[in-house]
Amino acid sequence: MAIKMKHKKRGSTWSLMLMLIALIGVVVAIILWPTEAKAASSTPTSAQDDIEQTTLIKVGDAAPDFTVEMLNGRQITLSSLTKQGKVVMVMFWATWCPPCREELSHLQKDVLDKFAGRNLVVLPISRGEEPEVVRNFIAKTGYTFPIGLDPERAIYDKYASNYVPRTFIVDSTGKVCYLAVGYDEAIAKEVEKVLADTLKARGKRK
Repeated sequence: MAIKMKHKKRGSTWSLMLMLIALIGVVVAIILWPTEAKAASSTPTSAQDDIEQTTLIKVGDAAPDFTVEMLNGRQITLSSLTKQGKVVMVMFWATWCPPCREELSHLQKDVLDKFAGRNLVVLPISRGEEPEVVRNFIAKTGYTFPIGLDPERAIYDKYASNYVPRTFIVDSTGKVCYLAVGYDEAIAKEVEKVLADTLKARGKRK
């Protein structure tokens, strides 16, 4: 009889311990759940989410003003151009970036030549690279269009926090009417259409 009582007591103690462990697990889960849920909700679920989070200026926003020093030493201020009624295409790029190089290779023919004589200013701005690096790259490629410099990312950081190439089209009122991240044939066609439409609308406002 004594042996049976002792065995039964051990079984009861073990069950109690299991219940206690389960209870502790539930309490810990309740405490941690809001933190984990919050962390999960703030984590990008895709590359597109990340791009959106790193894009600081959206379509419809006033384009942050800046003064950029060009490779030839000239300084250009965005607000001065828009006050003159210019449409401005701002392109942020880097020498090490394949899509950037692809876009630059089409810039002369697909944009500068196509819209020559129109009220358009194109500003390809090198992001985060020293002038000498950019100068050597331009010398090798043979590009003759003006290139802007932003070695400290002072201009770029007003518009975004990551990713190149980035293209912003600013209309003659100083607002961003188009933006794109990356470069491919579809984006090239979009840029061409938006520039044509924006320049046409600019003409009607005169």
